[in-house]
Amino acid sequence: MSTPRDALQPIQRSPLYEQVVERLRDFIDVEDLKPGDRLMSERELAERLGVSRTSVRQALTVLRVQGLVEIRHGDGVYLVEPPARVIPSLALEVANSEVDHPMIWEVREGIEVQSARLAARRRTDDDLATMADALRTMEQSIAGDGDGIIGDQLFHRAVAQAAHNELLAQLHDQLRELIDRTSEASLTRPGRPPVSLHEHQEIFEAIERGDEEGAVERMREHIVISGQRIYGIVE
Repeated sequence: MSTPRDALQPIQRSPLYEQVVERLRDFIDVEDLKPGDRLMSERELAERLGVSRTSVRQALTVLRVQGLVEIRHGDGVYLVEPPARVIPSLALEVANSEVDHPMIWEVREGIEVQSARLAARRRTDDDLATMADALRTMEQSIAGDGDGIIGDQLFHRAVAQAAHNELLAQLHDQLRELIDRTSEASLTRPGRPPVSLHEHQEIFEAIERGDEEGAVERMREHIVISGQRIYGIVE
């Protein structure tokens, strides 16, 4: 596969992985790659860009979170969607962060609080049934000395869907991996699962009765306090 010199030139300034992301997006556009096309290997990309394979790997992770590429271990990296057809993702700023980085929780707060508000306004009976099923899954797990992670993830996805805002749902989906990781970090803390279940039940009750401000307050409190526990502000 030929590669134009101006599409993959060595990178001179940091942060490297962000520069690699932009060069790879440009390269995909210049080469007019289509969904299903295979990109060069990590080694080849690192050599062309003049960076380490670690920087290339970080950049590819960002592109995967954005929904641009699929990484098939042992096979290669394949284009899923051209950059122009993917909504610019908030994950670009956080994909290389750890679960205790406040930025991740701030992004979660923005998306999930608004989802809760709209869910209280627009939820259908089917939406409520999906949320209730998720809470039962979480409750059963915790009752059996589990952590309730699956039910937690299902609940937050159900709230996002109940907002009935396609753009908001897409943003939530693009951040799904990060959201799931932060939920896991929170729920694996000793004593946290029952507390989290109670918080989810309060969010559900507010959404069920159509209380927008109540849903906002309960969701914001849940996200903010969970994040603060993870990055050490509160116990």
